[in-house]
Amino acid sequence: MTSQPQLIRAIGRWSLVALVVNTIIGSGIFGLPAVIAATLGGASPWAVLLGGLVMGVIVSCYAEVASQFTGSGGSYLYVRYTFGRLAGIQVGWMNLLTRFTAYAAAVNLFVSYLAQFIPEATQPVPRLIAITLLVGTLVAVNYRGVSGGTLVSNVSVVAKLLPLALIGVIGVGYLFTHPPSVATAAQAGANGWFKAMLLLFFAYGGYEAILIAMGEAKDPRGDAPFALFMGLFVVTLIYTLLQFIVVGVLPDAAHSDRPLSDVAGTLIGHAGAGLVAVAALISVGGFVSAHMLTGSRSIFSLAELGDFPEGFAAIHPRFRTPHVAIVTFGLLIWLFAAFGSFSWNVTLSAVGRLLYYAGVCAAVPVLRRRQPEAARFRVPGGLLLPILGVLICGSLLIHADFSKSMILVGTIAIALLNWLLVRNRGPLAAPASGAGSG
Repeated sequence: MTSQPQLIRAIGRWSLVALVVNTIIGSGIFGLPAVIAATLGGASPWAVLLGGLVMGVIVSCYAEVASQFTGSGGSYLYVRYTFGRLAGIQVGWMNLLTRFTAYAAAVNLFVSYLAQFIPEATQPVPRLIAITLLVGTLVAVNYRGVSGGTLVSNVSVVAKLLPLALIGVIGVGYLFTHPPSVATAAQAGANGWFKAMLLLFFAYGGYEAILIAMGEAKDPRGDAPFALFMGLFVVTLIYTLLQFIVVGVLPDAAHSDRPLSDVAGTLIGHAGAGLVAVAALISVGGFVSAHMLTGSRSIFSLAELGDFPEGFAAIHPRFRTPHVAIVTFGLLIWLFAAFGSFSWNVTLSAVGRLLYYAGVCAAVPVLRRRQPEAARFRVPGGLLLPILGVLICGSLLIHADFSKSMILVGTIAIALLNWLLVRNRGPLAAPASGAGSG
C-alpha cells in the first residue's frame, strides 16, 4: 500500500466527447478542403465521408480495447500490456515526441492567427510573451485540477463549432437557392484517391489522445467507446458538410489559399473573413488546451508503470493532479514552440501514429484470447475489422515519406535504451485493470 494521493475521476461522458472533437479539429479544416478538392474535384466530399468511415475501423478497435482498461496511458498502456514492455515503451516514446512537436507547432500557429488581430504578435518579444501566456495559463489551469482543464475544453469546443456550424447552415441554404459552382476537374485515379485518403486519415486522427487520461474519467470502460464514436461522428459530419459547401460555392476551390474564408466572404460578406479568423483562433486554442490535458498524462503514465523516473508520477496532495508531469510537459512545449523547428513533425507524426494504430488493432484478438469477458464493448464482425485496421495502417505505412527517417531511428534507439534501463523494474503502484508490468 502507498500513501500516494490518487487521481480524481472527474471527466464525464460528454466532456470526453468534447475532448475527442478538440483533439481532432485543429487548423487543418481551414485549408484541407482546397487540398482535397485539388486532388479529387467534385468527388472530394465523398472522399471526406469515406475517410471518416475508414477511420471508424481504427476507432472500433480502440473502443473495444479501451473498454477493458481503467488506467492512464492510452495506446502505450494497451500495447505494453498486450505485447510487452519493449513494445509499450517504443509506443510511449513515439507518442511523446509526436505530441511535443505537434502541440508546439500548434502554439506557433495560434500566434500566427492572433496576428490577424494584433499584428505585432509575430515579432520576437511579443511572440515569446504570447507563447508564454498561452502555455502558462493552460499549465496553471490543469495544475489546479482536471475539472478546470475539462471546463476549458468544453467551452472551447462549443465556441469552435458555432462558427463552423453557422457557415454550414448558411452554406446549405445558399446551395438550395444558387446553382453549384463547376468543380475544378481533377484526375481522380487510384493514386489521387490514395493521396486523398492518406491526407484524410491524419486529418481524422488525434482522438486517441483522450485515452491517455482515462485514469481521470468517471466511467472509462463505458464512456470511452461512446466518446470515440460520437466524436468521430460529429467531426465526420462537419468535415463532409464543409467540403460540400466549399466545392459547391467556390468556382475554383482547388486554388483557394483560404477556402473557408473565401466561402464565408461569399456567404456573409466582408465580416466572413473575421468570423473565420476568430473560428481558427478558437479552434487552434481548443486543440492546444485539450492536448495539454491529455498529453501531460503521457509522462505520468510512463512513470506510473515504472518506465520513467517515479517523480513524474507524483500527484499533488491538494489538487490531485499529476503536477510534475503537467509542468514538465508545459515546459517542453514552451521550449519547442519558442525555439524549435517543426518541418519534420509531419513525417514523425504520420509514421508513429500508424505504428501504434496498427498495434492497437492487432491487440484486439490477443486480448480476446487472454481475457474474453473483459471488454465492455465488442467490435462486431469477428476479426474482420481488426485485420482490416492492420492492413489499412500497413498500406499507408508503405507510402509514408521516410525522407527524414533518422528522427524515427533516433526515437526507436532512445526507447530501446529506456527499456534496457528499466526492463527489470516493477510498476510504481498497483496498476489499474489491464496494466500488467509486461
